Amino acid sequence: MGVNVIKLEELLNKWQDILRLRDWDIKLEIVDKEWRKSGDIKIDMDDKKAVMLINNNPKSTNLEELVVHELLHLKLWGMDQMLEGFINQVFGTNEDDIKREFAMTQFFITLESTVEDLTKGFLKANECEEELSFGRLQKLIDDEIGC
Repeated sequence: MGVNVIKLEELLNKWQDILRLRDWDIKLEIVDKEWRKSGDIKIDMDDKKAVMLINNNPKSTNLEELVVHELLHLKLWGMDQMLEGFINQVFGTNEDDIKREFAMTQFFITLESTVEDLTKGFLKANECEEELSFGRLQKLIDDEIGC
């Protein structure tokens, strides 16, 4: 079946305005192979360009939620990079260091939950009627009860 690319482009255009990201060149790219993520965003801060990767078979059932989530990662990118740099300065870059691994894990958990909370707030404030996606949770439930 696949995602509706026209709807994705409309949502990207809508939310670039709302999130004040109109000065960014953002390209959509559909990932048409097996991929563990619903979406991701790759960012070139110097050129103010980004590529939003969207899984053609996303776990997320709410495309608007997915687009807003990825755009909020773009909005928070500078702070994200600053904090990663700080962790590297304090703990070094050895990925086998358990202190560094703990700090990075906690940072990414906090980042993702913050982005998701902001996403839900923006959707509610903009009267998004579509139900939030429970795709990741549904997979865990299906795996547990054997569906």
